[in-house]
Amino acid sequence: MLDTALDKAPNKIVSDLLDTLGQALSTGDVDRAVDLFQTDCYWRDLVTFTWNIKTMEGKDQVRDMLNARLANTRPSNWTIADGEDATDTNGLIESWIQFETDVARGFGHIRLKDGKIWTLLTTMAELKGHEEAQGFDRPMGVKHGADRNRVTWKEGREKEAAELGITSQPYCVIIGGGQGGIALGARLRQLNVPTIIIEKNDRPGDSWRKRYKSLCLHDPVWYDHLPYLPFPKNWPVFSPKDKIGDWLEMYTKVMELNYWGSTTCKKASYDEKAKEWTVVVERDGKEIVLKPKQLVLATGMSAKPNMPKFEGMEAFKGDQHHSSQHPGPDKYKGKKAVVIGSNNSAHDICAALWEAGADVTMVQRSTTHIVKSDSLMELGLAALYSEQAVANGMTTAKADLTFASLPYRILHEFQIPVYNAIREKDAEFYKRLEKAGFMLDYGDDDSGLFMKYLRRGSGYYIDVGASELIANGSVKLKSGVDVKKLTENSVILSDGTELPADLVVYATGYGSMNGWAADLISKEVADKVGKVWGLGSNTTKDPGPWEGEQRNMWKPTQQEALWFHGGNLHQSRHYSQFLSLQLKARMEKIPTPVYGLQQVHHRG
Repeated sequence: MLDTALDKAPNKIVSDLLDTLGQALSTGDVDRAVDLFQTDCYWRDLVTFTWNIKTMEGKDQVRDMLNARLANTRPSNWTIADGEDATDTNGLIESWIQFETDVARGFGHIRLKDGKIWTLLTTMAELKGHEEAQGFDRPMGVKHGADRNRVTWKEGREKEAAELGITSQPYCVIIGGGQGGIALGARLRQLNVPTIIIEKNDRPGDSWRKRYKSLCLHDPVWYDHLPYLPFPKNWPVFSPKDKIGDWLEMYTKVMELNYWGSTTCKKASYDEKAKEWTVVVERDGKEIVLKPKQLVLATGMSAKPNMPKFEGMEAFKGDQHHSSQHPGPDKYKGKKAVVIGSNNSAHDICAALWEAGADVTMVQRSTTHIVKSDSLMELGLAALYSEQAVANGMTTAKADLTFASLPYRILHEFQIPVYNAIREKDAEFYKRLEKAGFMLDYGDDDSGLFMKYLRRGSGYYIDVGASELIANGSVKLKSGVDVKKLTENSVILSDGTELPADLVVYATGYGSMNGWAADLISKEVADKVGKVWGLGSNTTKDPGPWEGEQRNMWKPTQQEALWFHGGNLHQSRHYSQFLSLQLKARMEKIPTPVYGLQQVHHRG
């Protein structure tokens, strides 16, 4: 009996605290509720309380949010989540929790230190009365019985596809039919939000198929599932680009998305009085005007190429292009190639060119963080995204929420030990790279790859083989220099070195997603929205002030009814849930007062 009591002690501690929290919130006693939090507390809310993606840091911010939102939210039924037990690890008590608000059901995570709340995650799971039709509520698919006017599933889908955007208007238009647009489209489909996805390429997956032939996902399969339909258990750990392309095409069809391929968005404008967008697209040689209430730019954080301007580019007689336009290495056998850049794409392209028999030189202009793929999997991802994690009962949803439960303000503190361990494990590897002249960094505060990605979306390479080519000299390296100019057949560097070249690849990264807003809507709207991506960490390429969440991603922006969606497959999967619920609530006229709408500090 004593053992059983000890086992349940964390459950009782969490349950008692949730009861007290629930009572305080239900009676509007904000001070009593705030007193349950640690001084250095964090409450990260994904839509449920704030109709925003917002982290409250410290008791004062928690108090301010509750004073603003408690009366309208009316939370209740705070309990440990069904089927879950709280855990106690060296005094840190954790538990999955569930709760309700006036309009939604929520799911979350709590961490207690010394009996008080240290971190709290609250997420919207579903809107009451607008639940997805699944499980016991799944659609029948066919109406049994005899009916002379029967409409088959195929006929219904064909009618919908023929009418939506022509004789009826979508509620939402998504510009960009890559992984982000497809994931969000699938979520909105399940919520019965009429949506059209606009994509300039012919087929879903073409944005992968058209890239250089050696491209593959550097993230492992467990990290990359799409909503609703995970990859099969025999799917490769690292997905080749064409396999991903085919999966996206299949997924689009199976999930019954209204996907307009070979369609170009020409311009968009918002009517503040009518509260609707005018989106002009060209499809099959015809101009079509769409009138959605909501517009989502899912154009990808890696889709607005940064093309540098160097003296002499117009005189260069060889091939030159941005890495996003690189056709592959096949025609460059025996040719001299210069790749400007030293991050993921640069390494991939250098390796592929070397394999094809080209003479390759990488020009590294600034430091790069390198992490070996197997080390990242073993030390960085294994606990949440691995075959062992699956065997231990970890689900993709729980893995996503566990990661989401760590506030960005302190996330680097959890990452630093991981990358210190990687540096120790791979010390000889790093020593060989530095001996070859490669300029390494481990992030501004040694917090490694994930924080670099979240802060700036660049500056790293997950090594799947190219680093060895640099270390052993197979791929030549010029580091700590910039490009001075191009001649007809060479690249001249800032130190005076002249590199003969038949091919120059500019692996120079991508610009902020609000660049697409400038192109499609106006520069005024792009400036009104401001920079997209980054946390305000005041680290390299992520200027302050601290903002605490990804700028403008998956949440309301300063431009009404304009949203940004994207990121890697993990983020597209995870945050599409919360963006889709925000859009559904607006379609159903559910009040969505936004707390803490992001201020604009940087325009691009």
